[in-house]
Amino acid sequence: MSVPYEETQLYKIRHSLAHIMAEAMLERFPDAQIAIGPPIEDGFYYDFLLPQSPTEEDLKWVEKRMKKIIAGNHAFIRKEVTPEEARAQFANQKFKLELIDDLVNGRVNEMGEEIAAPASTITFYTQSKFTDLCRGPHVNNTKEINPDAFSITFKPIAGAYWRGDENREQLTRIYGTAWETPEELADYLHRLEEARKRDHRVVGERLGLFVIDPLVGKGLPLWKPKGAILRDTLERWLRQVQIDNGYSPVVTPHIGKLDLYKTSGHYPYYKDSQYTPIQVDDEEFLLKPMNCPHHCMIYKSEMRSYRDLPLRLAEFGTVYRYEQSGELHGLTRVRGFTVDDAHLYVTPSQLLGEFISVVKLIQYVFSSLGLTDFRARVGIRDPKSEKYVGDDQLWEQATNAIIQACQELGLPHTVEEGEAAFYGPKLDFIFRDALKREWQLGTVQVDYNLPQRFELEYVDENNTRQRPIMIHRAPFGSMERFIGIIIEHFAGEFPAWLAPIQVMLIPVADTHNDYAYQVVAELKKYGFRAQVDAGKGRMQKKIRDAREDYIPYMCIVGDRDIENGTVSVRLRTDEDLGAMPLADFIALLNRVVAEKALELK
Repeated sequence: MSVPYEETQLYKIRHSLAHIMAEAMLERFPDAQIAIGPPIEDGFYYDFLLPQSPTEEDLKWVEKRMKKIIAGNHAFIRKEVTPEEARAQFANQKFKLELIDDLVNGRVNEMGEEIAAPASTITFYTQSKFTDLCRGPHVNNTKEINPDAFSITFKPIAGAYWRGDENREQLTRIYGTAWETPEELADYLHRLEEARKRDHRVVGERLGLFVIDPLVGKGLPLWKPKGAILRDTLERWLRQVQIDNGYSPVVTPHIGKLDLYKTSGHYPYYKDSQYTPIQVDDEEFLLKPMNCPHHCMIYKSEMRSYRDLPLRLAEFGTVYRYEQSGELHGLTRVRGFTVDDAHLYVTPSQLLGEFISVVKLIQYVFSSLGLTDFRARVGIRDPKSEKYVGDDQLWEQATNAIIQACQELGLPHTVEEGEAAFYGPKLDFIFRDALKREWQLGTVQVDYNLPQRFELEYVDENNTRQRPIMIHRAPFGSMERFIGIIIEHFAGEFPAWLAPIQVMLIPVADTHNDYAYQVVAELKKYGFRAQVDAGKGRMQKKIRDAREDYIPYMCIVGDRDIENGTVSVRLRTDEDLGAMPLADFIALLNRVVAEKALELK
């Protein structure tokens, strides 16, 4: 069994470096206010309120100073103090004083529910000349940190609101990355540079896929023609896959009465991520944050028999979530997005079989896209949290069904507390892209609670009324986020079946234009996306332009091709397949697209 990240030496190194960076920053900016500095999955950060923005020169100075602090072989000393002593230590640090008050008073969530018991003592950690409010853990001594295995100059500084509240102070967030060896650092920085090249915002703009315009609104992407083709191709394929697997398409509105989401429990549990209700006459409406309550009402619209089950309802439903401006990121974090949502209503005897079928469908979807590097995570309740709703016995039944399905499928999985939805446990698929970064994609959830909240029923074989079980399922999750991920995974070089333009016809001279258009017309008869570059540029430039747009196939046509009914095929990889009869090229395209092949030949 793997050791939790919080218990690893790497976590301790990163946590300790956050403190060391804060120490160096206070030396550089003595008037700074310090906030928090946690470890994260690839390093650490610390938030500061600074008198002025730090320059690149400042960051280089801080990094150099951090190395000197590490060389001092300073111990990390833990100490418990009274609240009064803690306040005295941080008398001039307002954020620390606020944190101390929270610890002493006990923290509560937006519902007024206690999420941390009041503390009678406060924990400090001190290294060198710096003391921080912290529960640890840390390395024992700075000598455990390799000074050549971290960097704080690898990433631009960022802004962050104190406690994520845009009405509070905007802080300066400085990131660091840290590893146990210089070789690991070098590998990470190489992957980071590659990630910058693959950034879906940059690639998406260059390929003309989407745009986010401030006049439309932050986090609200506009799909340009090429991006819309890419998205539509994915949607049409998955819609057909679902129909072939017994799903029924439905469509629901973009808003709903507030009472609908109060019944489901989404409001007020996720109130902070939802938009302000809209008053219409004497009723309140909400921009749809979830599709599932609407699907429950479709189920409830008529009486169901056990013979009608399983009922599988599927929708590409657009939902709206409030995300703070500082958290928005291209397509991967937006305010309006479309979920490839489906909800299955099943009897207890159908639950396991249907869950297994859903997982198989998700595996098929992933394999068709060449996304084979993924792991499964069973998300269960955090026993210390009170955010979850429903009967303990039903939670146990749902959790056991998910684990049993994984076992029957031979699907390796981890079980992680706190990763469940508020209404039930779930199975998430965590995909690793070409740069080995992890992204959560598909999810499957078992839910006994929404059918209970909406009083859903079916008549069983004994003519008695029973409660169905609900399975939530989304192979892609958000279409926007998924497309952002595959843009980066493929670096814009999509498989031929997904490419917005699959074939570019390039005439050698203007006299060959008519033949090029004839070839395009023939290709379109077979459903291929083809165009002619009939511009005034030279042939070599047209080839270069098509290659830079990552168009899979370039067909150069000249006198011999017109005479012989051929096309001279070149791949975007620069491989020249030579002249071939048009029928042979169409057969090649048919095979590559039908097989959803990753290779072009």
